[in-house]
Formats: sequence, structure tokens, C-alpha cells
Amino acid sequence: MTLLGKIFKKEKETIKKEKEVKKAPEIVASQVKAEIKKEGKIIVGVLRMPHITEKSAMLGGENKYIFLVGPRANKIEVKKAVEGRYGVSVRNVNILNMPGKERKRGRQIGWKPGFKKAIVKIKEGQTIEIQ
Repeated sequence: MTLLGKIFKKEKETIKKEKEVKKAPEIVASQVKAEIKKEGKIIVGVLRMPHITEKSAMLGGENKYIFLVGPRANKIEVKKAVEGRYGVSVRNVNILNMPGKERKRGRQIGWKPGFKKAIVKIKEGQTIEIQ
């Protein structure tokens, strides 16, 4: 073989190895996702964050917690997501679609986007640590 032939052969071998290395994380990631779905512990895109206000702090005494959720989330998904993430048993879920609000700045009028929130009631004696 010529010198160029050896160089190209080595480049092809390194490219094949790189492709194999790139495939390996995808296989591992897909296996992890499959395991998560089987366990049902983590549901992605349902819970966005806890909604912390004065009213939600007062509801904490009644074992009720408020979360901002995704626009397509339903009660069953929210219940599974809270149980899986915080390790508590959920008794009740109520969902509200909050409308957007009009905001004025001088003569210009704009809109603040609406959101969806869920009020989750958990079993007596259990708590969720929200910071």
C-alpha cells in the first residue's frame, strides 16, 4: 500500500470507531428511558415548578400544594408525576386554566400569557418540601 492508502485506511477506521462511540450513548439513553417508563416514576413535561404565593403557603396547612403544569397535562398525569417526584400519596387533583392578563405601558397594550395550574391534595401526615 502506498502512504496515502495507509492514511485513508486509518481515517476510515477512526471514523468507524467514532460512530460506534456515538451509538453507544444513544443505546444507553434509550434503555434508561424505557426503564423510567416501566417504573412510571418520572413523567417529563408535566410538572413545571411549584407556584409559590401567599395563598399557596396558606393552603400548605391544609395539605394542598399548587404546581404550574404543562398545557396538555391532565389530572392523572399530574397525580403520577407528583407521587413519583416527591414520594407522597395524592388524594385529589384540581386543574385550572388561568387566562392571560392585559398589561398597559403608556399607550401600548400587551398581554401576559396565561398558564395552567394544578392544586394537589396529599394524604394526612405527609408533606412536600418546596423551596
